[in-house]
Amino acid sequence: MMYDAYQAYADLSHPVRALASNSNCILSLWSTMQFASPLRRMAAYYEIVALAGFTHSRPDYRIREVVTDSGASAKVIEKEIFATPFCGLRRFAREDGENDPRVLLVAPMSGHFATLLRGTIRTLLRHHQVYVTDWRNARDIPLEHGTFGFDDFVQHLIDFIKVIGPQTHVVAVCQPAVPALAATAIMSQDDDPQLPASLTLMAGPIDTRISPTKVNELATSKPIEWFKEKMIGVTPRTLRGAGRRVYPGFLQLAAFMSMNAERHSKAFVDLFKSRVEGDFQKANQIREFYEEYFAIMDLDAKFYLETVELVFQKYALPRGELSFRGRLIEPRAIKKTALLTVEGERDDICAVGQTLAAHDLCTGLRPYMKSHVLQPDVGHYGVFNGRRWETKIYPVVHDHIYASL
Repeated sequence: MMYDAYQAYADLSHPVRALASNSNCILSLWSTMQFASPLRRMAAYYEIVALAGFTHSRPDYRIREVVTDSGASAKVIEKEIFATPFCGLRRFAREDGENDPRVLLVAPMSGHFATLLRGTIRTLLRHHQVYVTDWRNARDIPLEHGTFGFDDFVQHLIDFIKVIGPQTHVVAVCQPAVPALAATAIMSQDDDPQLPASLTLMAGPIDTRISPTKVNELATSKPIEWFKEKMIGVTPRTLRGAGRRVYPGFLQLAAFMSMNAERHSKAFVDLFKSRVEGDFQKANQIREFYEEYFAIMDLDAKFYLETVELVFQKYALPRGELSFRGRLIEPRAIKKTALLTVEGERDDICAVGQTLAAHDLCTGLRPYMKSHVLQPDVGHYGVFNGRRWETKIYPVVHDHIYASL
């Protein structure tokens, strides 16, 4: 019922937003005339109406070229090289970057598409080939392909590492820090010859008992049965994944936005004012952010519920109780994969110390193979995107990868 009601509203509001978008385009052209200030104001109103809605289709990555250290532009080649019903392994590489280190960038499966890491990919492409986990929207996956759980996530990472080949460097952003550490541990336990050369965990919930955030508190405030009853919907029969039990992306986004309601309200006010005042660069930056932020994807219910229970309620990994297909995961088995953890001082999603906890679990690594970065004045998003990511955090990630070659 919940998902049907949402979809009905989305279907009804789409024509209104489409009309507003078209009107915005027309009025924006007229508003370039000096006498047309009222038209510019009207165009800004229409822009906000058109923007205030969700889309369930993955945006384009829009990475056609990157600027190298020399200041020259290099063409970027993008190609899906491997796929399952739940994820595509997408490769990005500069035309002259065939010999660059290979990085598996593990995107979160937490309500947004992997395109949210567009800035992360651009930066990494300066010196690396980048392979991205391009997760599919669960509402578009037919039931015949089965469900997708935590073990399936870990298995996907192991399979992708083997597809990419030896000396792969894994960089996991946020939620996949746990399955990325688990995959590396399992491969280490098996003494797999294609073991990752390095592992970078960025703002990930390795041990959420440390300095719990509002997100962590919400996960522990109710029993798992409550989440099953209240947070899971069934995709409507009009969709390709009809009948699949999912955690709807619109619920996840609503939860995130409610945590920073004032900031998001101010952003829309700033968008309107900037557009009216002719500060198009600032207005376009705000619009581009929300076009990406409002592109949402559903999660398979099994994966969502297992993540809530195992990671946020039972703390299975730091307690030494997390398993993969019946096998106990032993991070102490990791002895050859260099570890880097990255945290933001102002992260209100994954608090300081939660990612660093990986060091205490990886007791088999010698001290010189473990390093940590705590970036001052950076929130969750700033750990992997923006100016401080590019100028402060990325150089450390770069050096960590190249030292592991």
